[in-house]
Amino acid sequence: MVGRVHHWPIRIYYEDTDSGGVVYHSNYLKFMERARTEWLRDFKIDQKILKDNLNLMFVVHEIDIKFNRPAVFNDEVEVQTTLEHFGSVKIELEQKIFRSSELLIESHVVVAAVNSISMKPMRIPNDIQLLMENK
Repeated sequence: MVGRVHHWPIRIYYEDTDSGGVVYHSNYLKFMERARTEWLRDFKIDQKILKDNLNLMFVVHEIDIKFNRPAVFNDEVEVQTTLEHFGSVKIELEQKIFRSSELLIESHVVVAAVNSISMKPMRIPNDIQLLMENK
């Protein structure tokens, strides 16, 4: 459902940080990827089943990210994922990472459905669209 926010909490571990003691920038992408997976699971959508049964995968097509503030070791942060637009092939999401009420990361992510064999765009099945529109 457009506008519905999915919340996924994570803790920052020492392995997530760089020599300066802050989260290494590429790790935020990992956090957001995991949150998108959990967002799909919240709709009862299993990406392994999609790939195995339909040869369908969701891949990041575009990402725009703004780093406002760093997270540090032992922080408890939350990735918030919001569906902005659902198309026949692409899904647009807003993802933000908060430490309490402090906005650390802002991003706009476009994922595309592709055939896992040809890697060409493919239409998102209607039943998946219905799941996302009605939850």
